[in-house]
Amino acid sequence: MTLTQLQYTLAVAEEGNFTLAAEKCFVTQPTLSMQVQKLEDELGVKLFNRNSKPIALTQIGEKILSQAKIIIEEAKRMDDIVAVEKGEVKGDFKLGIIPTVMPTLLPLFLNTFIKKYPLVNLKIEESTTVSITEKLIQGKLDAGIAATPLDNAKIIEKPLYYEPFVGYIPQSHPLSKLAKIEAEDIEKMDVLVLEDGHCFRDHVLKLCKTTRVSKSFDLKSGSFETLIHLANEGMGMTLLPYLQTRNLSNENFKNLRHFTSPEPAREISIVFSKSQLRLPIIEALSQSIEGIIRGAIQFENIQLISPK
Repeated sequence: MTLTQLQYTLAVAEEGNFTLAAEKCFVTQPTLSMQVQKLEDELGVKLFNRNSKPIALTQIGEKILSQAKIIIEEAKRMDDIVAVEKGEVKGDFKLGIIPTVMPTLLPLFLNTFIKKYPLVNLKIEESTTVSITEKLIQGKLDAGIAATPLDNAKIIEKPLYYEPFVGYIPQSHPLSKLAKIEAEDIEKMDVLVLEDGHCFRDHVLKLCKTTRVSKSFDLKSGSFETLIHLANEGMGMTLLPYLQTRNLSNENFKNLRHFTSPEPAREISIVFSKSQLRLPIIEALSQSIEGIIRGAIQFENIQLISPK
């Protein structure tokens, strides 16, 4: 039994097809099939029902593959232990980022990071906080960038920066005459918010101390751009995370209203499993992001708003 055989078998299970699994593993289909067959012969059981489409695991195959995943993960950890000991920053690294952070944060640090650490192969995916947490625990992600606290005993949170909230209030809105706003000012207003599932929505609702949202229509959008367009059409006001305001047009920029001190803000952290050993890459990511954000966000006094 070899790690290669286990990896090929996992690929077949994931793809449900020997040809696709071979392409994924960059080997020929006969080579992959032969190695899977050798594993089955050694174990004395059939791992796949080859008559089904897609190919499915047998009952014993599911149990064997569950153990195979653990073996492969533990094998990877040996490389991680060596990298930690040597202080090396290299290797594949799977990073999840929540939707309300990814579009504004990624352009700020990614190019700088990959130039400084060319041996790191970042695999980045946009995902919700719930999904990131689950995948970290399952070992499907190495780290995530999310709004914290998560209040999960299995997850370590390392704060990266604190991002203030900014009001987006068109000239036609009753609050537009204010130079700065307070949370109390918006508590009785219809506020355009993101759809359920976005932690920024929870931040906003907690800040307003209400579940009141615009009730004249049912809006399901994960886009700040959509909220801005609707606000411009006189449908209400909205709140934006600070980094989202940096690329607004000059015309839209005039509609921003900052909060009085202390400014409400959310905590953005890099999060990872307590069993994670890819610490050199995590530290490199942290330093890269903190260094760039320090110049992008400047404020003296904040009030942290938890999404829960």
